[in-house]
Amino acid sequence: MNASAWRKFRSDPWGMTALVVVLCFVLTAVGVEIYGAWCHARGVIPLYLRSDPAMCYAPPSPRHPCGTDYQGRDVLSRTVAGTASALKVGVVSGLIAAAVGVSLGILAGYFGGRTDEITVWLYSTFAAMPTLLFILAFALLFSPDFLSPAVGSGLNVLSGLLRVEPGMLGVYLAIGLTGWVTLCRVVRGETMKLKSAGFVVAAKVAGVGHAAIMIRHILPNVFHLVIIYFTTLFAGAVMLEVIVSYLGLGAQTAPSWGMMIADGQTRLWSGVWWEITAASTALLILVLALNLLGDALRDALDPRR
Repeated sequence: MNASAWRKFRSDPWGMTALVVVLCFVLTAVGVEIYGAWCHARGVIPLYLRSDPAMCYAPPSPRHPCGTDYQGRDVLSRTVAGTASALKVGVVSGLIAAAVGVSLGILAGYFGGRTDEITVWLYSTFAAMPTLLFILAFALLFSPDFLSPAVGSGLNVLSGLLRVEPGMLGVYLAIGLTGWVTLCRVVRGETMKLKSAGFVVAAKVAGVGHAAIMIRHILPNVFHLVIIYFTTLFAGAVMLEVIVSYLGLGAQTAPSWGMMIADGQTRLWSGVWWEITAASTALLILVLALNLLGDALRDALDPRR
């Protein structure tokens, strides 16, 4: 972001507020990850996993500001810990979708012809797929019953590095593979305009290779689109992970807002409202902040504005 764009962004109070809120969520998620790694190294049960059967469904109180769940676990600490699960799926899935969308969009817009036809067919096919069913199928595919021992051991190593359950890797990949379509379309259209720009034509005349032109000249000029759409991808990934976890195919042991909503709804009819309220409120604040941040970045970075 250049100086003029930053000044324009800084003058937007909603954008700055959204940025502060998102940064608070990021710092919270980092703190949860550090705390979880410390507990794992010391053999200590994290606070958000400690249960107390005598305190099941305890209402909000000074000891438990957001009450407890069916195992007597503190809802507030589980809501805070769920931030890590939400942000991990947003970052990993968003990066996958951005990498696929930008790569295919630049290739299709720059070369055109058969490359463009294949890319258009590909994103049209993915756009026609039922997103949720595709993600659920991937989540089942990455379960231990469907994986060979070699693939399963590799996924266990990767899940250990990311500190996630192996089944969640399938969710990350599926969300990333279904979220690149819109970004690909936008980058493709922008690349079609840029490839006839003077600086690109001059680079071709000077004998610069196609790969160098796409990386050095076209990619920097479409990067503002990547930043803008990444916030949208991030918010969409967070909501999809909550839906998948709500259906029981996402996180199983790690705190997740979707799992908390699923657990909380079973007792909502009897007046136990605090678990579903805490998880839904956290989800609302994060997604709203990401959407406001995306709008502010679009206003600041879009050259047409």
